[in-house]
Amino acid sequence: MIISWRPLDHAEYRASSWFPGLGGVRALAALAVVFFHYGGPVFDRLQGWIAVQLFFVLSGFLITTLALREEDRTGRISLRNFYLRRVFRIMPVYFLLLGLTALAMTLSGTYQSSRLGDAMWHYLTFFNEFVTYNTPYPTSWSLGVEEKFYLVWPALLVLTSFARTGKTALRLMIGIGGLGFVLGVLPLGPTHQWASLSVHYGSLVVGCLLALALHHPRGFAVLRPLTSPAAAVLVALGFCGLQLSVEPIRRELGGYWQFVVPIYALGSALLLVAVIARGPVRRLLASRPLTYIGDRSYALYLAQTGAGGVTALFLPNSVLKAVATAAIALLFACVLRRWVELPAIEFGRRLIKEERAPDAPRKGPARVP
Repeated sequence: MIISWRPLDHAEYRASSWFPGLGGVRALAALAVVFFHYGGPVFDRLQGWIAVQLFFVLSGFLITTLALREEDRTGRISLRNFYLRRVFRIMPVYFLLLGLTALAMTLSGTYQSSRLGDAMWHYLTFFNEFVTYNTPYPTSWSLGVEEKFYLVWPALLVLTSFARTGKTALRLMIGIGGLGFVLGVLPLGPTHQWASLSVHYGSLVVGCLLALALHHPRGFAVLRPLTSPAAAVLVALGFCGLQLSVEPIRRELGGYWQFVVPIYALGSALLLVAVIARGPVRRLLASRPLTYIGDRSYALYLAQTGAGGVTALFLPNSVLKAVATAAIALLFACVLRRWVELPAIEFGRRLIKEERAPDAPRKGPARVP
């Protein structure tokens, strides 16, 4: 096999309908969170909690890339199709796990004492991030952030699609302005919670800005050097160093993790550029084990608390407990993938195809996971 060491061309990027390494990114992010939660002191330096920001950057990148490619392909961005994809991708697993958690707490007689009852209205309306106390469904806070973002950003893309010229520049201005607002203005609100919540939207916007830049020839030209295999390896190694330096950076910045998150989001964006490039980084992240876990990472991430409850019966926080928790969560995620996720996603696709049926035949959507 001949390995090309030249950077990726913009035409090659735009023609790519599949970014295989992104599944591995999801897998590592999910496992980092699990091992940080259940691995004990040995994983403290990993600071895996911040890997959720990698999910946010990846989400912003993918939804924007899909929307821009749909616009190129069909001449418009369909909000209906966007929300159909999101609803049937996210909500079936989310609400099933929420229902199973409520059932388990009810049967054990701890529905109220666990405070799940207090938080239930937050979880049913996707205000998860406003739950400031412990419940048996804690990792779902990130879904609250993403669902609100999904209400705003796609609508802005549709509105700007009516501009006759300069759509990319207009969208970049909106994205940069939004980034400045959530990182510079919202944290000035009356409570510390504003800063804690707004910074997460900044990570999503960073992913959106990356997608806009890569989609445009000039933006791609700026980032193109990072797509050479050699540069991609250096970027990946640098990101590993960043992951292990989260706590030292936080201390250097006065102890405020809100200042660390934007730095991490920027590092995550550069990592995604390296992942789409040919070479060893993409091959590693596109390996079968990581792709397998990555395809099930959403359910694994949400199921980790329940799995941790099982392993807590016989193991203290340790490497062994982290491995056991990840394995149980993955097993449950496999069941959900087979019987809930894939059927729901396919149903959503059928609804989208039904809407297109009366129209002239169109090329199918870009396969960007």
